[in-house]
Amino acid sequence: MFKMETHISCLFPEILAMIFSYLDVRDKGRVAQVCAAWRDASYHKSVWRGVEAKLHLRRANPSLFPSLQARGIRRVQILSLRRSLSYVIQGMPNIESLNLSGCYNLTDNGLGHAFVQEIPSLRVLNLSLCKQITDSSLGRIAQYLKNLEVLELGGCSNITNTGLLLIAWGLHRLKSLNLRSCRHVSDVGIGHLAGMTRSAAEGCLNLEYLTLQDCQKLTDLSLKHISKGLAKLRVLNLSFCGGISDAGMIHLSHMTSLWSLNLRSCDNISDTGIMHLAMGTLRLSGLDMSFCDKIGDQSLAYIAQGLYQLKSLSLCSCHISDDGINRMVRQMHELRTLNIGQCVRITDKGLELIADHLTQLTGIDLYGCTKITKRGLERITQLPCLKVLNLGLWQMTESEKVR
Repeated sequence: MFKMETHISCLFPEILAMIFSYLDVRDKGRVAQVCAAWRDASYHKSVWRGVEAKLHLRRANPSLFPSLQARGIRRVQILSLRRSLSYVIQGMPNIESLNLSGCYNLTDNGLGHAFVQEIPSLRVLNLSLCKQITDSSLGRIAQYLKNLEVLELGGCSNITNTGLLLIAWGLHRLKSLNLRSCRHVSDVGIGHLAGMTRSAAEGCLNLEYLTLQDCQKLTDLSLKHISKGLAKLRVLNLSFCGGISDAGMIHLSHMTSLWSLNLRSCDNISDTGIMHLAMGTLRLSGLDMSFCDKIGDQSLAYIAQGLYQLKSLSLCSCHISDDGINRMVRQMHELRTLNIGQCVRITDKGLELIADHLTQLTGIDLYGCTKITKRGLERITQLPCLKVLNLGLWQMTESEKVR
């Protein structure tokens, strides 16, 4: 009987392209160097779908951008910028995502020369830690990047409320905005984003993700603006915002689209603030109150009454005890992740309550819980769905270690 053997060189280019699509970026480049057939197959756009090119822009390379375009690559991260940014924009007119994070030498002037006409394809722009960028650049962005959906400005400490007014005027399709450590931003700027100054700017009313971490000038008035204007907001990060208080939680308590709230290290949030959240109409899936010194066992009772649908709860370094755990666990049937690291009043009794009632837990953080012993830990390790157990600073003697 005649037997025919098939060699890899006989595979159709479409089959090769399908195989190459499973390789990592480095290996995709390597297979292109094997032979002409593999090179042609590796340039099929399906091989590079979703890949982000990471570039050092130093000397001129005329073949760089034609090569990227031939492979259908439309996402670029600039690792170092020693040439004009306009070189990138001109070379990739259909660019979808531009990551300039950490390009500390990027200036308003450089960005201004790059953005001189509308770029309708650009959806994602990351300017995190581009510390020389000011409101002037945001004016350019608002004018020419009308379809932008994600804007990262974390660490751009020269941004002011004027910049937020420009964003609110021009970027109506924005869904995600990161303003971490933008120290000059105040309630007025948040009001612009939320459409409180309609005569000047419509606002970014489609925002779903808003990070205001470490914006120290914000007060409860910002939360009032957010609750009134940003009805589609799903994720709100207020960590390290020392100016917000329990009263601000009243404003957030009826944001029915909100499913994740980060209050980490908000020093003025207490049990009263959690009561306000629990008494509203929230359907939160994730809540982080870690390092809030005024949070105690009473908050856990409120959570059990009104926020029992939580899937993730972080209480690291809060003043909670076994009693608070006891008041919470019987209602929290949906909880998957519980972070109680550095809660030094938790003992084996608390762990036993968790093991008995929070049977859906997949992860628990017990870092620095110094009062737990082998007995409590053995109960936790018997949780049927547990995948992640962080013990960190917790110590056992050799004789106590679980075998």
